[in-house]
Amino acid sequence: MAHIDAGKTTTTERILFYTGKTYKIGEVHSGEAKMDWMELEKERGISITAASTSCFWREYQVNIIDTPGHVDFTVEVERSLRVLDGAIGIFCAVSGVESQSETVWRQANRYSVPRLIFINKMDRRGACFEAVVEELHSQLGANAVPVQLPIGSEAGFRGVIDLLEMKALLWDNDGLKAEYRESLISDDLLQKANDYRRQLLEKLAEVDDLLMEDYLAGFELPVKRIKRVLREAVIRQDIYPVLCGAAFKNKGIQPLLDAVVEYLPSPAEIPPLTVIRPNTGDYGKQLPADSEPFTALAFKVVSDSYVGKLNYIRVYSGMLKAGDQVYNSTADRRERIVRFLRMHANDREEIREVHTGDIVAVVGLKKTTTGDTLCTAKKPVILESMIFPEPVVSIAIEPESSSAGDKLMESLKSLADEDPTFKIRYERETGQTIISGMGELHLEILVERLFREHQVRAAVGNPEVAYRETITAAAKAEGRFVKQSGGRGFYGHAVMCFEPLPPGTGFLFESKMTGGGVPKEYIPAVKKGIEEAAGNGVLAGYPMVDFRAILLDGSAHQVDSNELAFKIAASMAYKKGLEQAKPIILEPIMRVEVFTPEEYLGKIITDLSTRLGKIEGIEERQDGKVVKALVPLEHIFGYTNALRSVSKGRASHTTEFDSYQPAAKRVQEKIIRKSRGK
Repeated sequence: MAHIDAGKTTTTERILFYTGKTYKIGEVHSGEAKMDWMELEKERGISITAASTSCFWREYQVNIIDTPGHVDFTVEVERSLRVLDGAIGIFCAVSGVESQSETVWRQANRYSVPRLIFINKMDRRGACFEAVVEELHSQLGANAVPVQLPIGSEAGFRGVIDLLEMKALLWDNDGLKAEYRESLISDDLLQKANDYRRQLLEKLAEVDDLLMEDYLAGFELPVKRIKRVLREAVIRQDIYPVLCGAAFKNKGIQPLLDAVVEYLPSPAEIPPLTVIRPNTGDYGKQLPADSEPFTALAFKVVSDSYVGKLNYIRVYSGMLKAGDQVYNSTADRRERIVRFLRMHANDREEIREVHTGDIVAVVGLKKTTTGDTLCTAKKPVILESMIFPEPVVSIAIEPESSSAGDKLMESLKSLADEDPTFKIRYERETGQTIISGMGELHLEILVERLFREHQVRAAVGNPEVAYRETITAAAKAEGRFVKQSGGRGFYGHAVMCFEPLPPGTGFLFESKMTGGGVPKEYIPAVKKGIEEAAGNGVLAGYPMVDFRAILLDGSAHQVDSNELAFKIAASMAYKKGLEQAKPIILEPIMRVEVFTPEEYLGKIITDLSTRLGKIEGIEERQDGKVVKALVPLEHIFGYTNALRSVSKGRASHTTEFDSYQPAAKRVQEKIIRKSRGK
């Protein structure tokens, strides 16, 4: 996992070569990388989808997922981290900790994933190992502890010092067969290596009392014991070991693989799973072992032209054979496994059974989607699913002919099944289909896939901002729906209170019914009515977020009341109440980082200011400056071309979603006028 262009795919390609999985190193820049298998990835030189593979090193099987670096494809990182037991965070030795580096680090924190740190590109001009380690501490708050030191840097980078074994590992050439040789540490680096080894031992002593006693007593500490304590500290996430190398020059990969098997946990070493028993709603624990009942999480869906729908699963416990039946506890349905496939990017190898720790693709699951739990029907459990960010950019898309409408919708739904951050909605008033995603690149790639993979031609509109609405005050309202149609009628009556919630909370429902005004069986219908109505705000029709709906009272009719009547009554109360609750429009604010030579700094700051950007800081970086700013999404469309013009092509930028914030009053008025056709 890493920021874009830090070298994830390049490192993975070397890992596959040195483990004997491939016999030729594929380069990203030439479009030959095995892990970038999509045509669009080869053409653009970026990873778009997470690619899964496995290999063997020192008799250990290692499952690998190579994730994209671009923030628009953050869903791939999110679901990969959810199912992995460890991660390698890759950082550029020149650029250090960048914006997407921080994002993926936070994601790994959320899922409590143990990590190794690999400082890549030590051969690049401006590479500085110590500066990156300092940024890991200051910007990520990570207890990053070097276990290696570089020997030389930039063009003079030759190898690394192993601080545990206290020996030098030297690469004498950059070729494909680049093997390292062990050597004594040179006199000019010996003192530095001793200092760093002492710091490593002190860090380990802080997290292991027995080691501290022996270290303070001056006892000699065996390397085997140091490695054991370090492994335990990594698994607990007390320490993040730092290694270094130059993947493109084939240096540092073998020691990195050694560190993976020595310090990252095996599937059997992860803590017992926290599971929910669907029958009782109670929480329980399940051990990661083949002897336990089968439990797996479906974390990815892919449409395959050869076998149809593929579901990627991570097996957390138990074992299963092809042809066996499984129970989808999330959807409450049984499904049959037709085939298991061990994936190597887009190549596949059929296997007969799966065991604890396996990551495989499954053929035969018709109704299983991302986040569903697969288990045994006799002992059903539900695993914690994943939370995906909401899309912030939308475009309108229309078929080129009326006859192509059904195929367009079918293809869009297929893409949406694969990507939980891709949303589709149909606007009845305009007759348009609106698709939403995480950014301009995200939607551009999806539309291109629509054309190429699904052979659907469509007219595409310009990107538009995905606004939100919320309320700023509490309000009380009631909805009463009464309708007689000659026979059995409709009667629903709900008294509601609506309250604002902190940003990012979403929608909450609460019932404070004290009497029997609204029968218990209709309370879920009231909640459902509010949930459905919240898809359209009261100002401009954008989704309503961050509010609480409280059912206070109501009444029912013995004959005419039903779920539909209470859903409609709740939606009527929603409209009345939120109109009185001082609603406002929220706009997405993007976090923008611009790297520029110093001579263009003034022009870039001026340009960001004209885009209503708020400059948060300017940092020194090798050969230039980094400008950090918060800019409304509306004003960042097309920024790539504008930045290229301002800096004569020498500046670059990254953009990621930061938060939703209240739009300026004039912006809100403009949006409301547009939504009402004025």
